[in-house]
Amino acid sequence: MACRRCAWVNEDPLYIDYHDHEWGVPVHDDRLLFEMLVLEGAQAGLSWYTVLKKREGYRQAFDGFDPHIIASYDEAKVEALMLNEGIIRNRLKIQSAITNARSFLKVCEEYGSFDKYIWQFVGYQPIRNRWATIREVPATTPESDAMSKALKKRGFKFVGSTICYAYMQACGMVNDHPLDCDFGN
Repeated sequence: MACRRCAWVNEDPLYIDYHDHEWGVPVHDDRLLFEMLVLEGAQAGLSWYTVLKKREGYRQAFDGFDPHIIASYDEAKVEALMLNEGIIRNRLKIQSAITNARSFLKVCEEYGSFDKYIWQFVGYQPIRNRWATIREVPATTPESDAMSKALKKRGFKFVGSTICYAYMQACGMVNDHPLDCDFGN
C-alpha cells in the first residue's frame, strides 16, 4: 500500500525525501538551523520546491552554511554570488544571508547556541498540531509572530512571520503533518 503524504509533496524523490525525513523533524544543530534560516529567507515569493532543488548549490556557494565564513563576505563575494546559477540570484536575499550570519553569531555568543535561543519560541518542545488536512494549517501563529519580531529586533532580514512559521515547520519546532498524512500519526 502506498504511503500517504502531505498534499504539497510532488513525485520528485528529492521532495519526497525532504517530506519523509526532514519536515517536522526537530533540529538542534546550529549549522543546520542557520542553513534553514537562509533557505527559508531565499524562498520568499517562491516555492519551497524551487529552493530545495537549489539546496546543494547553496551549500557549495555559501561555504557549507558556515556562519563564520559567511559573516566575512564582502561586496566582491556578493557579486560572485550574483553570477552563480546554482542559487537564487537576488541581491537582497544574498545580502540578508550575510547580515543574518552576523546576527546569528551574536545570538550564539549571547546564548551559547542558536538552538537555545530559537527553541524558546515553542517552549523548548515541538508543537504537534492535529490538523485534519493541510488546508487547515495556518500561514502564521502567535509563536511565529513573536519569533519574527524578536529576530527583526536583533537585525535579521527576511524573517517575516510567514517565513518564521515555515522555518518552524522545517526545523521541527512545529509538526504540521495533518492526520491524512501517514507522517502525521
